[in-house]
Parts: sequence; structure tokens; C-alpha cells
Amino acid sequence: MSPAAARILLTAASLSCLLAQSRYSADGQLILPADYREWTFLSSGLGMTYSAHMRDSPAFTNVFVNPAAYRSFVSTGKWPDKTMLVLEIRASASKGSINQGGSYQSDVLAVECEVKDLAKFPGNGWAFFAFGKTSAGKLLPRTEDCYACHAEHGAVDNTFVQFYPVLLEIAKQKGTLSGHN
Repeated sequence: MSPAAARILLTAASLSCLLAQSRYSADGQLILPADYREWTFLSSGLGMTYSAHMRDSPAFTNVFVNPAAYRSFVSTGKWPDKTMLVLEIRASASKGSINQGGSYQSDVLAVECEVKDLAKFPGNGWAFFAFGKTSAGKLLPRTEDCYACHAEHGAVDNTFVQFYPVLLEIAKQKGTLSGHN
């Protein structure tokens, strides 16, 4: 590879990492990255709930993480500062086109994010944002259940790595898996 091509490739990779950084509006709302679906896909769940209440039509959840954070996790088994996890919640459908059984993903119901920013969020550096169907996420107050639940049950650094099979293996290999489940 020529030096010029290597510089172009390095510049493009650097820009990609910069674009994946958390950005905030003037009033402190998190701006949803337009390209989050191009990030690293961690896992998908169907009908996952953290309470006894079940929905009639279970939702799918898709989890994406910014690429730089993923690469760091693969290397260290820990989430670096500036990690951003996006949870996309989609309705499930079972009747459509040629489908005769099972469920598939349909409309977006909501989007949520978990962001690690040690300078911006005191304590462990993690904060949660709810977008609904908008591109600006509101910071959830520390009194919301998600903070206590993630602190108590997060398998690695406030996150539910126990539901991401590839990362769970990495955490086990790196010895970063907590006793939480």
C-alpha cells in the first residue's frame, strides 16, 4: 500500500471514530448517531423483560456499540471511556408476506442509549438516555430503575454482557466478568 493510500485510510478510520463519539445539544440532550445501525451489532433479544409482567406481543431488542469501544473491549475485556451502546426496540410481527410461523422485527418502538463518559457523568461514568422515536435523547434521572439494575446485575462494568455471547466469552477469558447475573 502506498504511503498516500495509508494516510487516506488512517484519516477515514480516525473520522469514523470521531463521528462515533457522543454529541450533545445545547440543552444537554444526547444526539442519536444517524449511522448507529452501521456500528458493531452485539445481540438481539425477543420479549426480554426484567419484571414479571409479559407483553402480549413481545418486542425485539437490538444492541449496537460504537466500533472503537468494541475493539477496546475485545482487546481488554473492559469498556473504555466514551463507550456508547444503543438499544433499538422494535415491534414483533408474525403475519406478513409469506411468513407462516415465528416472528420477525417490524416498526421501531423506541431507542435508548447507555453512555460512558467519566468527565460528564459523576460516579461510575455511565448515564442512560431515552429517545422514544426522536433523534434527541433525554438524560434519565439517577432515580430511574435502570441505574440500580445495571449496577446490580451488569456482568461487566454496568452492562449486560451476559446477554452478548461473543463478549461474554471475551470477558471470561480476560477475567473481567463480575459475579452479577
